[in-house]
Formats: sequence, structure tokens, C-alpha cells
Amino acid sequence: MGVVSMIKVSHISKVYHLDEVETVALSDISFEVKSGEFVAIMGPSGSGKSTLMHILGALDLPTGGEYILDGEKVENLSDDELADIRNRKIGFIFQAYNLLPRTTAIKNVMLPMLYAGVGKEERIDRAKKYLQMVGLENRMEHTSNQLSGGQQQRVAIARALVLNPAILLADEPTGNIASDQAEEIMAIFQKLNDQGHTIIMITHEPDIAEHAKRIIHIKDGKIFADSSNHKQRKIKKNQ
Repeated sequence: MGVVSMIKVSHISKVYHLDEVETVALSDISFEVKSGEFVAIMGPSGSGKSTLMHILGALDLPTGGEYILDGEKVENLSDDELADIRNRKIGFIFQAYNLLPRTTAIKNVMLPMLYAGVGKEERIDRAKKYLQMVGLENRMEHTSNQLSGGQQQRVAIARALVLNPAILLADEPTGNIASDQAEEIMAIFQKLNDQGHTIIMITHEPDIAEHAKRIIHIKDGKIFADSSNHKQRKIKKNQ
């Protein structure tokens, strides 16, 4: 049996209509992401990568084409089913972290499990495990506003992992942090990928994209390059 396909998009398009103006955000996008891949989707501002991220994250639906996420056809799902597939299949990591500011790191990480009905002891154990995995075992009781940007992003990564999603979807994950901390975040992603996690990362920064194993370049709503033969920038860190 071959490697499982986690994402398959076939001839995806996205068209926005405002008054009588038609804007084509994506045009005839097709690619596949296998289980265990680390893919960067890269493009300049206005290239369509954010629109594509919203579709991959089941936050929006394509105008045309087909999207299969871990075996499920996304465009056929209702709003409730879309919310369910997001919760079950995808761990989101955003540029702005989206943490509760006056809440401790461990409670931020426990929150998705609370909504998912996980018992309290299990919530605590899993939150500790993943905070330790991202190197924050000594910061668990610090509130978000007591942490640096890089540390807040580590909390967000731990939170994304606790429900064991099929895919980690990171949208400009280093956009708000200093370059040395960005390297640390990329080291965590590479470590997670080495452990078998499937990661898709949206970025406009070439040096960040180079940490992935495969780079899909998007411009003017179309894929113009899909490269897995670049030299991945591996980081050796003691996480």
C-alpha cells in the first residue's frame, strides 16, 4: 500500500464577485500532499496563497474544482460538517498566535480539548506533554502576555497538536517574530515533520520556505513551480 494522500486538490478555482466586478483569486490549481510531507506554499502578497490557505483549512469553499481532505470531499459538506472536519483533521497555527492574553500557556493549550469533551486529567497530561515538546516546560504557568512572540507561537503549536490532527496548517507562522526565534520555530516544525506530522506552511519569505522539503510557488492565482528537489535547510537544535 502506498503513502496516503492527505490533500488532493483538482482544478480548484475561486472567483469573487463585488457589484459587477469579477476577481479571479485562484485559477485551475491542482496538487497533492502525501502523509508526512512538509510543504511550503509561497508567493507574494496578492498571489492567492491566503485564499488557497482558507480553502485548504476548510474555512472557505472553492468556486469550482474538487478538494479531498483525508478522504473526504470538502465541497459537499454543510457548515456544521466543515466545522467538524476543521476540528478533527486540522491543527491551525496563525501569524497572530490567537491566544487568550491573560490566560496561562497550559490553559490556552487545554482549550481545544475542553471543547472536544476530553476529561480534565487527560487535558492536563496532554497539554504538559506538548508544551514540553516545544520547550516550554518552565513557562506553563506564564500568561500569554508574559511570553515573547516566539514563545507564544510555541504555545500555539502545542495547542494545534493536542487533538492529534491529520495536518498542521501554518499561516505565516514566523511573520511576527524575530529571525532567531523564527529559526527556533522552524526547528520545531522540522522535528514534528521528522516524527511523521504532515505540515503545510504559507509564507512569502524565501528563507523560511527553504526549511520545508517541498515548495509550491503560486503567482497570480496559479501554480508556476512545484519543487521538491531544492536543498532543505535543516536546523540542528536541542529542543
